[in-house]
Amino acid sequence: MKKISSLLLALLGFVSCNIDTPTTFSEAALNDTLLTKTGTETTLAAILEAHKGKTIVLDIWASWCSDCIYGMPKVKQLQETHKDVAYVFFSLDRSQAAWLHAIEKFHIKGAHYYLPQGKKSAIGDFVNINWIPRYMVIDTTGQIKLFKATKADDKKLLQALKN
Repeated sequence: MKKISSLLLALLGFVSCNIDTPTTFSEAALNDTLLTKTGTETTLAAILEAHKGKTIVLDIWASWCSDCIYGMPKVKQLQETHKDVAYVFFSLDRSQAAWLHAIEKFHIKGAHYYLPQGKKSAIGDFVNINWIPRYMVIDTTGQIKLFKATKADDKKLLQALKN
């Protein structure tokens, strides 16, 4: 009986590790509202359209997140190595003022957007944010090539950018 239980647990672990990850964004996520640095509303669909034909590294972060700030030099290294990639940052900050201050303080280059509803937004729900920073790679056709990485030097992220 003990062997059967162990086998079932192993099988469940194998199955749960092989659950398909999304390759496209949900309609709710695509239509979710974000704010630009100037306070203008936009949607994820519009952001993807603005970068159509380019590979995108999406960085979900917050200024209060020590791992996010610690990872910024690695993001800057990515930007130096992969200059043809669009770098898009979604902030989960608690206030727009903190978000804007952090962009300037840490000299973060790229396209910046603020998620007013944070993790409770449709994007947050779709991505199932349980840790930040969170990196995603979207390919030139708008497909999600890498759904989840938590480090800017993650091997999966680097591999996704090579192809």
